[in-house]
Order: sequence, then structure tokens, then C-alpha cells
Amino acid sequence: MVEFFSIDGTNYRVDDLSDVGRAQLERLIFVRRNLNLLKNKIALMSKAKNGYIDDLKSDIVEGRSGVDLGSLFLDD
Repeated sequence: MVEFFSIDGTNYRVDDLSDVGRAQLERLIFVRRNLNLLKNKIALMSKAKNGYIDDLKSDIVEGRSGVDLGSLFLDD
């Protein structure tokens, strides 16, 4: 476990915590890690969503114009 932690810009020593305080700190660390994982998942899902939207837009344009946009950018 860490030696120090910070809350609202103030540093505290883990050794100064009671057993209950240490358990709460462990839960806080767990929650922060999981929040970071969820933020990363949100970023990944947003990127995928935007990719699907772009693919759908291309498909709609291709359907209306008859031009395969993907083939325009292929390296031959």
C-alpha cells in the first residue's frame, strides 16, 4: 500500500489511519482504479461508435451515388 495519500490537495500518512480508515482508503483506491477503467472503456466505445457512424455515412452515400468510396482510397 502507499505511504501517503492526498485528499483535496492535502497529504496524509497512511500510518496515521485507524484500521477502519485503512479499509476505507483501500476501497477508495479500488473505486478510483475502476473509474479509470470505465473512463477508458467509454473512450474506446466512443471511438467505435464514431467509426460505425462514419461507415454508415459512407454506406448511405454509396447507396445514393453508386460510388464505392472505399475503393477510391485503395492503394493499387
